[in-house]
Amino acid sequence: MGVIRTVRRWVGSIIHPKVVVGRVNHSCPMVRLGSDYGGWAISPATLTPESVVYSFGIGEDISFDLALIERLGCTVHAFDPTPKSIRWVRQQKLPPKFVLHEYGLAAHDGTVTFYAPKNPDHVSHTVVKGAQGDQAITVPVKRLTTIMKELGHDRVDLLKMDIEGAEYEVVEDILSSRADIRQLLVEYHHRFPQIGPARTQASLDLLDRAEFKLFCISESLEEYSFVRA
Repeated sequence: MGVIRTVRRWVGSIIHPKVVVGRVNHSCPMVRLGSDYGGWAISPATLTPESVVYSFGIGEDISFDLALIERLGCTVHAFDPTPKSIRWVRQQKLPPKFVLHEYGLAAHDGTVTFYAPKNPDHVSHTVVKGAQGDQAITVPVKRLTTIMKELGHDRVDLLKMDIEGAEYEVVEDILSSRADIRQLLVEYHHRFPQIGPARTQASLDLLDRAEFKLFCISESLEEYSFVRA
């Protein structure tokens, strides 16, 4: 399955050529965890079994989340409102420290419209109209500050978001709310023609001014890893 997803991503890179946005401006110890498709670079030095970890957007690849649990012994709070993803997770045999929440992340509390992929074999939906198919569903979402309050957390040591185009407004909301985030992993979707690289650059500039330092850009040029200076 991982090979299939890698091929899909490669095909997507031909349809939507990738561009380099931003540049690494920080050096720190790092390690990549997870599969070729679903892995991320993290800085493990400040993470412990007591770390608060949020993983937004899990689809059908939780290799990163399971690697965090195995390596660090921490609890991973995983979030995804997509019905297909929820069904898939429920079918897996998972450790107790993997905790699924069946709603998504947004810049408001309520609901959003999710557009389904054109290929029914795929799982990732998006809030960006025209970037996928025309079929749509309505799913529940919450602000980060709402989630933290409900779960009883005053900080998040590691926050990963792969939320298919909603990341731009969410980053702005996180910064305006002054939520205490120590490490941030974001998949940017500037490959969508409706978004484009300029919007990602603007988001990177916002994070840099808020002292989030970029220590890794993935080979796919879509996953960005930051630590709070």
